[in-house]
Amino acid sequence: MKLLETISNLAGKYFAVLVIGVALIAFFIPEPFVGLGSYITILLGIVMFGMGLTLKPVDFKLVVKKPIPVIIGVATQFVLMPLIALALAYLMNLPAELAAGLVLLGSVPGGTASNVMVYLAKGNLALSVAMTSFSTMLAPILTPLILLALAGQWLPVDPIAMFISIVQVIIIPIALGILIRRIFPTTVEKSSTAVPLISVIAIIIIVSAVVSANVESITTSGLLIFSAVMLHNFLGLFLGYLAAALMRLDESKRRAISIEVGMQNSGLGVSLATAHFGPLAALPNVIAAVWHNISGPLLATYWSKKQVTQGKNDKEISGISRQAQ
Repeated sequence: MKLLETISNLAGKYFAVLVIGVALIAFFIPEPFVGLGSYITILLGIVMFGMGLTLKPVDFKLVVKKPIPVIIGVATQFVLMPLIALALAYLMNLPAELAAGLVLLGSVPGGTASNVMVYLAKGNLALSVAMTSFSTMLAPILTPLILLALAGQWLPVDPIAMFISIVQVIIIPIALGILIRRIFPTTVEKSSTAVPLISVIAIIIIVSAVVSANVESITTSGLLIFSAVMLHNFLGLFLGYLAAALMRLDESKRRAISIEVGMQNSGLGVSLATAHFGPLAALPNVIAAVWHNISGPLLATYWSKKQVTQGKNDKEISGISRQAQ
């Protein structure tokens, strides 16, 4: 178990390096990875099941007890990020599938890696987890509706089919994870060290599958869409922080909301794009899977060197988090 924990910690620490390395291998030697595309939905379900295993009642309790920061963060996420993606798609004159894929990236909920980044950045971890959980629960309704409104001009969007897909790959696995944790808490706690490692492996396989299937598209449009994803991420991080500052939230909440807004569940984006739009539309989400795991650690490292004084509300939220553990 100690060895497994060490390997899991190393995989989490060097996640960005692993993703970049596998993406490069899949780009230059695509043949071994092409057949993995059919497993993307299953792999994402495994990642979400792992997320469910880590969730505790406090992650949802915070939405009720301290709802304002959570609502501000989630509203910023689901309003600003799709609109930023839409604006970039127009300004950069992206092809239809890439434009729809970028809007999809902006319309998915927060990514699970954001929680780790917030912790490292000395942000409000309880708020970060609450935002990830809440936005994920809202995704089956909001993501299809946002896509229908903003991306329907480029590609046909079936909101009912997309709703079903999100429930299948996100909600059901998370619910199963929560249920298993409730029934077998001791067993889950003992095996918790393996969960991050399994998630890392699953995401790496997803990235390799989509990169190998889009070698030609990456060659022709890679620089353009990489620039779009970078801008989308930077603007999300900045505007998330700004929105929290304008609402007079303290520094730890600003950091949490900034990272939550700027980092999306790109794995879900890949799965939805592949199933409903086509492999090219998955490209922005694949690039985001790589880039977010570069920009996130960089920002977290910068913030980790700057102390944060917790306000009264922060201490209360931290207390809620500790009581649940």
